[in-house]
This record gives sequence, structure tokens and C-alpha cells, in this order.
Amino acid sequence: GVLGLTLLGALHAQDTVPVQTDFQQDKLTGTWYSIGLASNSNWFKEKKHLMKMCTTVISVTADGNLEVTSTYPKGDQCEKRNSLYTKTEQPTAAHGMLSLFPAGWGSKHDIRVVETNYEEYALVATQISKSTGTSTMVLLY
Repeated sequence: GVLGLTLLGALHAQDTVPVQTDFQQDKLTGTWYSIGLASNSNWFKEKKHLMKMCTTVISVTADGNLEVTSTYPKGDQCEKRNSLYTKTEQPTAAHGMLSLFPAGWGSKHDIRVVETNYEEYALVATQISKSTGTSTMVLLY
């Protein structure tokens, strides 16, 4: 949690989000368990006491995007959220940046893998843009 809050503060002070050097998207596939989450969004501040960590499965689609399925406890059952993250064609993508925008969320989510060793941890930062403003979320798998 402290790492996420520290990174969140650092990201807020910067114009750009740091990214994993030489990022290899196919190595991020598999099952991940979220163990930490921090955000400066008002929604998160109001709902964080209700939130529980989730299990996420990441796979690469035939066209090179990422299919992400998160399963999390909600009440006395589990709920799934399926997302398709599409890679952007930004010039920095060739330098290891993963910038993705999930379809159908009603807001723009710029998702970047800040750091990972592909087997034990992944630190992911998301900049969320809505009509009501922007916020940042940091997730530790």
C-alpha cells in the first residue's frame, strides 16, 4: 500500500508515467492476484472500504491486444469483468510502453505497466479521463 501511495504521489507530480523498459506484452499473460490498490479518484475514496482484491487473467488476442478478465467478490458471490485492452499506436510504444484503452468503459483509461519481472509482480498505473475530470490509479499484482 505504501509503495502504491508513494508512486501515486510521484505520478501526480509528473507529466508522464514511467514505463517498463523493453516491455514484452506476451510475458504478462497468465493469472495475477491484485494485492494493492491506490487512487486519487473521488469514487475510490468513497468506495474503498467496500472493495476487495481480485484475480485477473490476461491473455493476448490474435490481433495482439490483451483480453483481461477480473473476478472479484461482491456480496456472497463472485463477479467477472471482461475487458479488451487495445494497444495504441503512439511513437513511444516502440520503446517499451504499453498504452491501452479498454473498450466500453465510458471513459478513457491509459494503462501502463510501470515495472514488472513478469513472474512475481507487476506495478500498473492507469490514468482515467472522464467528462468530470481525471484521476490516477495504481495497482500492484
